[in-house]
Amino acid sequence: MPAHSAPDDIRPTETIAGALSAATDALTAAGIGDARVDAELLLAHVLRVGRGELQAAALRGDTLDAASDAHFHGLVARRASREPLQHITGTAPFRHLELRVGPGVFVPRPETETLVQIALDALLAAASPSPIAVDLGTGSGAIALALATEAPHSRVFAAENAVDAFVWAKENFADVGAENATLAFIDLARAFPDLDGMASVVVSNPPYVPDAAVPRDPEVRWFDPPTALYGGPDGLGIVRQVSATALRLAHPGGIVAIEHGESQGAEIRELLSADGWRAPATHMDLTRRDRVTTALHP
Repeated sequence: MPAHSAPDDIRPTETIAGALSAATDALTAAGIGDARVDAELLLAHVLRVGRGELQAAALRGDTLDAASDAHFHGLVARRASREPLQHITGTAPFRHLELRVGPGVFVPRPETETLVQIALDALLAAASPSPIAVDLGTGSGAIALALATEAPHSRVFAAENAVDAFVWAKENFADVGAENATLAFIDLARAFPDLDGMASVVVSNPPYVPDAAVPRDPEVRWFDPPTALYGGPDGLGIVRQVSATALRLAHPGGIVAIEHGESQGAEIRELLSADGWRAPATHMDLTRRDRVTTALHP
């Protein structure tokens, strides 16, 4: 008798290992660098397991049911279109936190953990029993919530002036529940006047891409909100505002810490010096690229 195709509802199940291999090939073809990692994270999300548990299941030869298989293939197609992994799963890891993210908010990057560590070290070294940190342009709340949870003796204030980002930050503040963290919807220039001259640390990851520059990665170019990327003709428009606001907020000896592009360190040091900050210095991230510039309040 001639062979017939099995109906969809009784087709052979696919192994987890096979599904991961096919997804890795598809994502690699789409130009995604860490294709295997993304494939594993997507399937772990579908199955609601950890990545280690998924890897063990693949080694055992476990199979996927039809619904999970279809769900996974749909998510792989979205990722192959260069939709950010974090938008698909709805979460982004940042230090010890798991934050909610999606359209309208900048997805926190590992590079920003360097900025947090510098700010955290300053908070832990502050003489005050309850030092104050201010995060200007908090986005998802990643920096502020990391500081609040890792320096629980501190008081952390976060300002955001983009409506879509503020919605995500509000959710993350509620989820984390750090009682020492305060979120406000307010312009950076007017942020927290009651704290003038009181902050030990003012920190910011502002938009710093020049308006005419086009980010290489489609995930950034197509999905990150422009308000979180572009900082004016030279990319430093919001950095100038951060410097001015931080001068108002910081106490003598307090620090400002600003994340920036790898080629902007010298310009930002010059900008801060011109504003009256002392001892500007630029620090590298884990990839040994210039990433954060700090300075001391006069």
